Amino acid sequence: MYSNKFGRLMFGLKGLKATSACGAFQRAAARSGFNWAAVCKQRTLWQQRSACAGMHQTGSAIHTTVDPGEVKRFQLLANKWWDEEGEFAALHAMNDLRVPFVRDNLLNAQRERHPGQPLAGLRILDVGCGGGLLSEPLGCLGATVSGIDPVEDSVRIAQQHAAHDPDLRDRVSYRACTLEELAGEGEAQLEPEPEQGVTQFDAVVASEVVEHLADLDTFAVCCSRVLKPGGSLFITTLNKTNLSYALAIVVAEQLLHIVPRGTHDWEKFISPVELERLLESNGFLVQSVQGMLYNPISGAWSWTNNTEINYALHVVKQDDKAEDGSTPPGGHNEVAHS
Repeated sequence: MYSNKFGRLMFGLKGLKATSACGAFQRAAARSGFNWAAVCKQRTLWQQRSACAGMHQTGSAIHTTVDPGEVKRFQLLANKWWDEEGEFAALHAMNDLRVPFVRDNLLNAQRERHPGQPLAGLRILDVGCGGGLLSEPLGCLGATVSGIDPVEDSVRIAQQHAAHDPDLRDRVSYRACTLEELAGEGEAQLEPEPEQGVTQFDAVVASEVVEHLADLDTFAVCCSRVLKPGGSLFITTLNKTNLSYALAIVVAEQLLHIVPRGTHDWEKFISPVELERLLESNGFLVQSVQGMLYNPISGAWSWTNNTEINYALHVVKQDDKAEDGSTPPGGHNEVAHS
């Protein structure tokens, strides 16, 4: 599928889990003839151009999470969401980590137990749900899941796929809209139930989404609005490092074609520290940050202590009474960075 040179490069990356990710990459790159210095130079030029552009936009507020270019890109891929061997194969495989990550952290805060349906009674909002790859397994665990996405064709595919499973029809629903539109409606639910008044979500999931958004400040504010006090926000995304640029852009897109070229913009990647700072300024308390590693040879994901490439983050919306900086019940504050 790809040349022996880059085959050796990716096999060399298997050492990432046990050793320094950056060091392992550089050693593997050297053996394969991969020009690490050139990658870093190109990345630096991108960064400089972005900084110059930002100087001309200072003071202008975006106030929307939607990037029209991203919407157009995913519109073209809408019919491929459920092809487990296609462009979204890595996202299908990521469910092996992200579904238990959401489930286990929510169960830690739950006193009631529902055998067979551990998330029964919980309302979850899946932001940027795409074709429903994460919404459906969360629904299978008993949660009532509302998926939203600005790409109408993706929502249509998600609705069609869920319709084939009678167990999901009453648990999973989808709507083509933005997060800010939902947050601005005065009630965070897709199908209003007047007798219950305003209902907020127990959890919000934004998996592989924030690196495609136009405005993270708006995202954070809206997540806080739609969450109950004590509710959880789960994010998986990409760190902004030389290594993430090399692997997510150069290797994954340009060399191995694991994802379509142009899927990611490195300038939109964000470090765990920056993301934590943003969320904490909007009333969230960090519970955990964990690195994630994808093996393109096996097509499997695994947890790692290294957050230089992909990472998962769990934060909790603080109750108004708990904004004195104390840790809420069940909080762990186990934060690790590389």
